Amino acid sequence: MTSLQLSSIGLQINTVAIQFPVSISALKRVLDHDFRAFKTKNNTIYTWDDLGITCYSKNGILAESLTANFKPDGYNFSPTNHFNGQFEYHNHDIIEYYKTNKKECVKLFEGDDGGALVSNTISAWFDADEQGVNAIEVSTYKPYDKSEGIPEDKYTIRPLEEAIIPFEDFGFKLSVIEELMYNKGLLKPKFDIYEFAKWYKKRDINIDEEGYNQIPEVEQYFKDLPIPKRLAPALTEIYQDGGNDIYMNLSPFSGGAVDYWDIKTSEDVKHFNNLKKATLCYATDTAYDEMIASGIDAEWL
Repeated sequence: MTSLQLSSIGLQINTVAIQFPVSISALKRVLDHDFRAFKTKNNTIYTWDDLGITCYSKNGILAESLTANFKPDGYNFSPTNHFNGQFEYHNHDIIEYYKTNKKECVKLFEGDDGGALVSNTISAWFDADEQGVNAIEVSTYKPYDKSEGIPEDKYTIRPLEEAIIPFEDFGFKLSVIEELMYNKGLLKPKFDIYEFAKWYKKRDINIDEEGYNQIPEVEQYFKDLPIPKRLAPALTEIYQDGGNDIYMNLSPFSGGAVDYWDIKTSEDVKHFNNLKKATLCYATDTAYDEMIASGIDAEWL
């Protein structure tokens, strides 16, 4: 009976220590059963039908992973028998351990529903559904970096070496950001909440669950975002609408039916001499009256 053991010392197959990538010849020796090879465009797949085991090799010489198959899936390269050996994780049956400790499983990629148990430098990833575990793939542990491809400092806010606008009213600042960032493209980077959630490392931001209200880290980002005084002359109009990009990035599923970002005072108008028109839907009557008094053509949406 084939024995797989994953523990603090790594992976052992029939008491023989294995490190990935492992040579196909070494696997042949340690598994000691007949096998067949199936070539695809990108891999050579080695299948041990009697053992219910497959492994994948990009060059036909080294295997990058090994899979114990618990349920047949009908592919040409799939084992004709399921894995019926012993597979333990730190001296516990690995499937039973997975069932009782699923919350500790590490996500290896975006959308990973199964997750992996990790020990030392090896991960055991579970292909699982409501009916149970279909397969367990063992390979070198590579932590999933959800921010891959996003510059590390993209949403890092640093002090500007130039004069910035001191805002009194957050709601008014949001309307300014809408115009300068999303409409005119003068304020960069253009904020995208989905990209920000991938970039953010202090915690996982679940937009599907949190996007019905303001997400604290997103709100704080816009509060901290400095706006250079040199951009003030570019603001000639503000236009508030529930579908504005700024609001959809603050609370994408709110539908705009919130008052989080009401302009409460027009005190900040003094920084924008070219502001002549304002269309409002998130503002108090006081702010509206103040804009009219300051000579701005203000109207309700």
